[in-house]
Amino acid sequence: MPLTEAQRQAFRQLAAETAGIDVAVYRQFGKDPLEPIIGLGTASAPLCFFGRDPGREEVRHGAPFVGTGGQLVRRLLHWHLYGTEPADFAAALTAGEGFFWLNTVPYKPVGNKAWSMAVKRRFQPLLRQLLVDYWQGRHVITLGREAFFWFAIDQPHALRQQLERFWQREDRFSADLQVQLQDAQGQVRLVVLHPLPHPSPRNRAWLARFPALLQARLAALGVGAPPAV
Repeated sequence: MPLTEAQRQAFRQLAAETAGIDVAVYRQFGKDPLEPIIGLGTASAPLCFFGRDPGREEVRHGAPFVGTGGQLVRRLLHWHLYGTEPADFAAALTAGEGFFWLNTVPYKPVGNKAWSMAVKRRFQPLLRQLLVDYWQGRHVITLGREAFFWFAIDQPHALRQQLERFWQREDRFSADLQVQLQDAQGQVRLVVLHPLPHPSPRNRAWLARFPALLQARLAALGVGAPPAV
C-alpha cells in the first residue's frame, strides 16, 4: 500500500520545514532528503511494527527496518514463518511483506539521535492517519521506548500516566496495553500495544533477550508457527 500523492506531498512539506534531517547521508547515496522512508505494507496486515526512525541503511535502500536492528527483526520473522534463516537480503524483505511498518518520524536524524518530541508531534497527525484510516489491523509491536511513548502524544493526561505506569512494569515486554487513537476527522480506532526493547546492538541490556521476546510475541499473537525443534 503506497502513500497517495497527497500524503507524500504532506510529508515532504513537513520535512522541508524540519531541521535535523541528515542531509549529508541522503546526498551520499543520491537520495532525496524530503522523500519519506515509509514501508507501510498490506492494509489488511494484522500486525504493525512501529519503530523509532530510519538509519543509514534505510536511506541507502529507501526502505525502513533494513539496518542492523531491522534486519534482526526480519530474520526472526523469516525463522518464525518458515523455520529457516533468510537466504539473502531480498528474502528477509519478503518475510516482512505480510506486516505493516512505521516509524515515529520517516526521516533519518543527524547522528542517529532520537527526534525531539516537538518533531515527533509535528509528524504524528500524518502517521496517526495511516494507522487509523488505512491500516485495518489492531496489534502493534513497538520497538523501544521512543516508539512506545509516541502513542502518548496528544493523548489525555490519564492515558499518558497509564503509559508511564505500564513502562515501569517488569512484565512490560510480555504484557499488552490497549490505547485509543483518533484522527483529525474524529474517527476512532482501538489498537493494542505489545512493547519490546529496541533491537539495536547498542541496547546491550536487552539485545541477547530480544529474539526470545519477539518469538514469544509472535506466538502469542498467532503469527505463523514456530519451527519444529
